[in-house]
Amino acid sequence: MARELAGHGYYVLVPNIFYRHRPAPVFDLPEHITAENRSGLFGQIMPLINEHTPDRALSDAEAYLGFLTAQPEVRSGPVAVIGYCMGAVLAMRTATAHPDRIAAVAGFHPGALVTDEPDSPHRAIPALTAKVHLGLAEGDMTPEAITEISQAFDAAGVGYTCEIYPGTVHGYTMADTDAFDAAGSQRHWERLLALLDNGRDW
Repeated sequence: MARELAGHGYYVLVPNIFYRHRPAPVFDLPEHITAENRSGLFGQIMPLINEHTPDRALSDAEAYLGFLTAQPEVRSGPVAVIGYCMGAVLAMRTATAHPDRIAAVAGFHPGALVTDEPDSPHRAIPALTAKVHLGLAEGDMTPEAITEISQAFDAAGVGYTCEIYPGTVHGYTMADTDAFDAAGSQRHWERLLALLDNGRDW
């Protein structure tokens, strides 16, 4: 997916967010993730996800942005952050923590963007300045959560779209899983490239 995006002319940084534990590849993934092997795989992954605290995520984001913007191939100015599943949470945290450095944020089949916790990602949206697209699978967020995050975007005065991709389940962009949905994946590329192409004059 990174190579595909790079093929459209973008410099793409894909960090190993679990570098504190081991270098990439972090896990020996099966060729195809099915309902049968998913449980065992997530038994390995979830402890690492749980240890990736908001403080760690924000510290890493500072380093990633510093590295990315220092590359000679990268044009000066703000960048975009994109995330899938938990990556959407990390993208939102990065965008709200660095509003002067992030011009666009996209999240697909996102993790928990709206929770009851004091550090829920949606609570930092008042600091957001980036344009946003959220591509939700059916069931990713409750109607109440969609309303709450939409109200936060409205209050922040940012341009955003929050769209449920029909007929999809969580993970619809992941071609190596049973969740993959070709139409949902195509829609995700259309929405993502439109968001980025609209910002080529950042």
